[in-house]
Amino acid sequence: MEVTRTFDIIDLNVARYPRSDMYGGKQDKEWKVYSTAEVREHVDAVSYGLLAMGFGKGDKIATITGNKPEWNFVDMGLAQAGLIHVPIYPTISTEEYSYILEHSEVKAVIISNKGIFNKVKATADRLGLTDYIFSFDPVEGARPFSSILNEGRKNADKYAPVVASIKESIKPEDMVTIIYTSGTTGNSKGVMLTHKNLVSNAVSTSTAHHLAYGNRAMSFLPLCHVYERMMNYHFQYKGISVYYVENMGTVSEAVREVKPQIFNTVPRLLEKIYDNILAKGKDLSWVKKTIFFWAVSLGLRFSLHNNSSFYMLRLRLARKLIFSKWQEALGGELQVMVSGGAALQSRLERIFWAAGLPVIQGYGLTETSPVIAVNPFRIPEIRFGTVGPVLENVEVKIADDGEILCRGVNVMMGYYKAPELTAQVIDSEGWFHTGDIGVFEEGKWLRITDRKKEMFKLSAGKYIAPQVLENKLKESIFIEQAMVIGENEKFASALISPNFTFLHGWCAERKIQYRDNSDLTEVPEVIERFSREVRDVNKSLGEHEQIKRFRLVTEEWSPQSGELSPTLKLRRNYLTERYREIIDEIYFGGDKDMTVLSRIKNGITEILKGLPKF
Repeated sequence: MEVTRTFDIIDLNVARYPRSDMYGGKQDKEWKVYSTAEVREHVDAVSYGLLAMGFGKGDKIATITGNKPEWNFVDMGLAQAGLIHVPIYPTISTEEYSYILEHSEVKAVIISNKGIFNKVKATADRLGLTDYIFSFDPVEGARPFSSILNEGRKNADKYAPVVASIKESIKPEDMVTIIYTSGTTGNSKGVMLTHKNLVSNAVSTSTAHHLAYGNRAMSFLPLCHVYERMMNYHFQYKGISVYYVENMGTVSEAVREVKPQIFNTVPRLLEKIYDNILAKGKDLSWVKKTIFFWAVSLGLRFSLHNNSSFYMLRLRLARKLIFSKWQEALGGELQVMVSGGAALQSRLERIFWAAGLPVIQGYGLTETSPVIAVNPFRIPEIRFGTVGPVLENVEVKIADDGEILCRGVNVMMGYYKAPELTAQVIDSEGWFHTGDIGVFEEGKWLRITDRKKEMFKLSAGKYIAPQVLENKLKESIFIEQAMVIGENEKFASALISPNFTFLHGWCAERKIQYRDNSDLTEVPEVIERFSREVRDVNKSLGEHEQIKRFRLVTEEWSPQSGELSPTLKLRRNYLTERYREIIDEIYFGGDKDMTVLSRIKNGITEILKGLPKF
């Protein structure tokens, strides 16, 4: 059966992969599953209900919710009725909600709880959407989601032929969604994606691993993000049952209950898992701690090729004694993790593979639906430190300045209501300019080195690729986040947000006294410990790349507090302004006159950037 539109995936599952648990989700702390037949009925009820309420083909409807089976009922119900889905992060600011809801011209909003209702209510009132807010949870002032289902079931006979006719009219090239990118500067851009964009990606990536009908996946990354959404289609295309986790805080509990064979993740979550495991290892008795760190050291030397028989003998022992506990913590049946969204450190690839928890890494952007390249779960075709070979039906070339250009069926239609922005990223030959810098290794494996717009020059003319340095710094268990700075300065420096959870324990062991995090970051022993971490990183860097100065900040960076985007990328402009005084102190020693001069210099630099080149 050919699948060319997102909603075709439902028909495929009903016909080929009937099962009792197509979707699963928690309700009142108990798992509730939906069979393929139940999913089909719920999806149809959403379509019929929305049409009966007066919505029509081409109308846009937003969802603001965590991961749950109902998200799919809405997504597929909208698609087969010709409606446009605008999924929005549940964690963004009130101002961003206001911008997106107005810019996208949505006719209704489907939310999950009272907290979200309170954040969007004022905007909904202003846009005339007050009577068209529906909620999965009971919320005073919002209409229950069940009212859509009830209306659909009541009008099934009337609208079944209407939906059938609409489905027949929908082409693979038709727009199915607008996804607003979580930009690190300025307003988000609405990426218009077609059925063909998303489905081609789901089908092309389906050969990346062996799991299929009868296996279970867990979904906890936001479905409103294109990565988890496309993989959601990918799992269903392969007949894999999907269990949804709405609250990230319950992932560890859910993974032990569901025992998935596969899930998607991002590097930061893998880093946290690894750091937490190491922290627990440090609390073991002397003998157990010795064995634990012997196993970790062994794992960090793992290679996909050419491991000696003696190494493999020791690894089998390490897996039995230590790594089996890691596997149990992740459900005991996990066969593969898929990592995307940012660069994955090679040490994490090595240690998780050694532990019998393989990770395959991919790369892409919202504008490319999203996957451009992925390492398939076949050892001869995987290379650590890269994002793998380019997907079938996708072309990639490296521009003269190192930028990765992409062309193919996965490239977006364009940015919604922004043709001038679209023209800036898609050239006359159809190449999408990713903004990422990369190289091909041996002409096959794509390796990402940095973001083009984030690279900067020191005053001596040497280039700095900040992401590379930041990832090296974050390999330290002491460092949660870091931002490398130094554009037009003599040397590179870094702002470091410590891993305060680990640091508090480290200080307790050494009986270091402090009042709060602000006081903690001034303690000489703490500063010296971080200096050692920075010195260790500098040993692997060229002279001009080395971090000459750093400062510890007292805040933990997060999307909620504004330092990170919803996809956990640094908001560099925001951070630069927030820590302007610290940055000025780094480069000008806190001299107020020099601080003024630095601002003048930055202003002149911005003016010069805008002048024509001769």
